[in-house]
Amino acid sequence: MLHVAVIGTGSISDVHLRAYLDAADEVRVVALADVTVEKANAKREEFGLREARTYADVGELLAAEDLDLVSVTTPPSAHRPVAVQALEAGVHVIVEKPMAPSLEDCDAMLEAQRRSRKLLSVIAQNRFRDEMMQLKAVLDSGKLGSISHTRIASEWWRGRSYYDLWWRGTWASEGGGCTLNHAIHHIDLALWLLGAPSAVAAMMTNAQHDNAEVEDLSVAILQYERGLAELTSSVVHHGQRQEIVIQGERARVSQPWDVTAETALPNGFPAQGGDPDVVADLEEVAAGLAPLTHTGHAAQLRDVIAAIGEGRPPLIDGNDGRRAIELVTAIYQATIERRTIDLPLPPDDPYYRAGTLVQRAPHFFEKTASVGALDGDISVGGTDAPAGVGPAGA
Repeated sequence: MLHVAVIGTGSISDVHLRAYLDAADEVRVVALADVTVEKANAKREEFGLREARTYADVGELLAAEDLDLVSVTTPPSAHRPVAVQALEAGVHVIVEKPMAPSLEDCDAMLEAQRRSRKLLSVIAQNRFRDEMMQLKAVLDSGKLGSISHTRIASEWWRGRSYYDLWWRGTWASEGGGCTLNHAIHHIDLALWLLGAPSAVAAMMTNAQHDNAEVEDLSVAILQYERGLAELTSSVVHHGQRQEIVIQGERARVSQPWDVTAETALPNGFPAQGGDPDVVADLEEVAAGLAPLTHTGHAAQLRDVIAAIGEGRPPLIDGNDGRRAIELVTAIYQATIERRTIDLPLPPDDPYYRAGTLVQRAPHFFEKTASVGALDGDISVGGTDAPAGVGPAGA
C-alpha cells in the first residue's frame, strides 16, 4: 500500500484525488497540503479523507509523513521547488502540467530525480485515450507514408473572469498563457506522434482578455524534415472545437477519428471515391487496439503506481515534460524576437533561464483582479469533455 500526499488543493487536485480513491486497493491518501491550510481542510472534508492530515508547509509535511508518492498540483511557478524538495526527501513525484515555466527549472527537477533515483512523471493524461492510441498506432505502422502536414487545434474558450484567479494571467506566476497552460497537452501529443521539429516560427496576441498580461491566442508553424505542422493555441474559440489532423503520403487520419485516402487519375487530379483499400487497411490497424481499461489521469496515475511497484520508469517521465516546455519556450522566443528559432535550445540561450520571459515577454494588458478561488467546475478533457474536444486547460 503506497502512502500518497497531494500538494496544492486547487481545482485540479480533485482529478488526482478521484484517481487515487479509485485505486484505493493500492494507495492511501494520507496528507494534503496547501499554503492556505483551510483549503486543504475543506478538500479533506469534501473527499471524506478523515484520516488524512493537512499542512500549510511542504517541509513540515515531508518531515512528518512516511510517503511513497506526492502529486504536485500547485500553480506552475511552484512546481520546481516543491518537486525538488520532495525528491530530495526520497519521495516519488508526479507533477501537473506544465512541468515548469522554464527549461532551467525542468533541468533542476531532472537533476533532483537523478540524484534521488526516484520516479518523476509529468501529467500528459491525453496520451491515455483510445483515439490517441489509434493515431499513434497508425503512425507507428508506417502505413501513412511520409507526413506532409499536421494541423493541431488546441482551441478553448475562457471568459474574462478566468484570469481573476490570483495566479493566472501573469508571466511570473502562471509562466505564460494558453500556449503553456492549455496547449501543453496538444504539444506533448505532437511530440509523441511526430517527434521534435527542427525549427519554429510563431506569433501571439491577447485578443479578448484585457485583465491578463499573457497571450490568449498564438499560432505556430513547426518545421520537420519534409513536412510542416501548424499549432493554434487559444482560449478565445467559441465551440472549443479541437482536433489533430495528420496528412500523410497515402491518407489523412484525424482525431476525432476519421480516415480519408485519395488516389490519382492519370492527370494527377483525385479520383472519385478515393482509395478504399488504404482506408480499410488503416481502419484495421485502429480497430485492432483493445480499448483502454482506464483513461486520462486515472490511467496515468495507475501507470505511475505500477512503475513504483515494478521498479521501472513510468510511461511518461520528466524528460517528456521537458521536451514540451522546450517547444513552448521556442514558440515564445519566436514571437518575442520575431524570428525563426532552431531546436534544440542550448543551455546558453537566454530563454533557457528562469526569469527571461518575465523580463522580455510583452504585457498585453495588466492584471486587474486577484481572487483566491473561483466558483464552478473545470474541464480536464478526455471522457468528461464535449464530443470532439481533446486536451484541456487549467
